[in-house]
Amino acid sequence: MQEKLNDDISSKRERLKEIITEKSLTTGNFTLASGAKSTYLFDLKTTLLDPEGASLTADLILENIAKEDVDAVGGLELGACPIVSSVCVKSFLAGSPVRSFYVRKERKDRGSNKLIEGCEINNGDKVIILEDVTTKGGSVMSAINTVKEKGGVILKVLSVVNRLEGAKENLEKEGIVLDSLFTRDDFNIPEL
Repeated sequence: MQEKLNDDISSKRERLKEIITEKSLTTGNFTLASGAKSTYLFDLKTTLLDPEGASLTADLILENIAKEDVDAVGGLELGACPIVSSVCVKSFLAGSPVRSFYVRKERKDRGSNKLIEGCEINNGDKVIILEDVTTKGGSVMSAINTVKEKGGVILKVLSVVNRLEGAKENLEKEGIVLDSLFTRDDFNIPEL
């Protein structure tokens, strides 16, 4: 039984890798959110907004966090929004609903004026921060700090793709573990 489950996870992982390669990995000259220059880009929105890509990503994240004692998952807008939504829906369908939220980059000047949208984060809630692509870890720190201000305890950051450019080390300095479904090394990225 466990072997069949492992084979299923492995085949889902391979299929998601194919979708990311086909739809979200581009070569050229890019400036990343970190400000760094790169000859390749993982623009995961095309994968995360694809029905199959969204479903596979949610399945693999739920498998990754299955043994965690987690109260909520969430992440910084915009990159984490489709991931969080997919995980929320798939967790409900699986019979183990996970509370979910988004962290705004800045407060709206109207409405509720909240930085966190979705579920409330309560003091002591155990939270996993989801992210699409992690480079240096600067963007995700915004979400981490907002959750900590509400009393949330960060269990880890779970990224779909870690570019292996310092995020793990930078987050470790803050006492945060970085985990990922894939790293840059899982993809055949041509040298330019």
